[in-house]
Amino acid sequence: MSKGRIAELPSRGVVAVSGPDAGDFLDNLFTADVGGIGNGRAAYAGLLTPQGKILFDFIAFRDGERILIDIDRGLAADFVRRLGLYKLRARVEIADLCAERIVAAAWGGSAAPILDGPVAPDPRLPALGWRAIVPPGADMAPDFEEATEADYEAHRIALAVPRGGVDFDYGDAFPHDAAMDQLHGVDFRKGCYVGQEVVSRMEHRGTARRRPVAVRGSGLAAGTPLTAGDMPIGTLGSAQGDLGLAIARLDRAQRARDAGVPLMAAAAPVELTLPTWAGFDWPKDGGEDGAEAS
Repeated sequence: MSKGRIAELPSRGVVAVSGPDAGDFLDNLFTADVGGIGNGRAAYAGLLTPQGKILFDFIAFRDGERILIDIDRGLAADFVRRLGLYKLRARVEIADLCAERIVAAAWGGSAAPILDGPVAPDPRLPALGWRAIVPPGADMAPDFEEATEADYEAHRIALAVPRGGVDFDYGDAFPHDAAMDQLHGVDFRKGCYVGQEVVSRMEHRGTARRRPVAVRGSGLAAGTPLTAGDMPIGTLGSAQGDLGLAIARLDRAQRARDAGVPLMAAAAPVELTLPTWAGFDWPKDGGEDGAEAS
């Protein structure tokens, strides 16, 4: 039996939120139930603008009495500042731990790695494996083969799971655009959070038109526009070899397919398919399925 693989993710940073009000404080802000997670579990969530667009997305772990947040390292300081604006009289402490903790991902093994820090199944998709937060220089699990962040990215791209800042721009995408509703990043049963009205309306009206798609073609390059004739479909985000990922207008792509118009990435033809985990489908007859987001 082949070993699973484990990799440090230097592009990720860690923020800690602690204090008696930490759970309620975060639940009033975030799209998912973060305060209620227990040890050995994690939650995928986002912090939105009041207009419902994603400012940050992250994975949150319970680590004893505190909550550790695995977030894009380049956004960690701004995330700490943003949480501080909401703190008011809440009894919480917010700390940037990027210098004290690192994020690791493991996949392909039959059991979770044993590490010096919180480990949990990736809450977005079981096939992604496990996430962990450990001290710098910590020994990696001996039952796993050490890999690189590029190896993990290839694994993520093959599963067509979007990554913020690569496949969608922060401040410009709704949670449905990034399939946070499909990847357990939005709890539609919890109480209010920032941007909740817009997200709930999109869910109940079924007005999401932009969704992640897997892209297959030759010589794919990040940032390449996807088109059907003169019609823009989306922009290629993650790309590795002949596989890529894009947030695309499903209605436009389906109309092009129905009309026999080839889908292109620059001058190269591409094939778009829905992720295997997707609970959404191509619009029937390529029709417009709402006007909430474009």
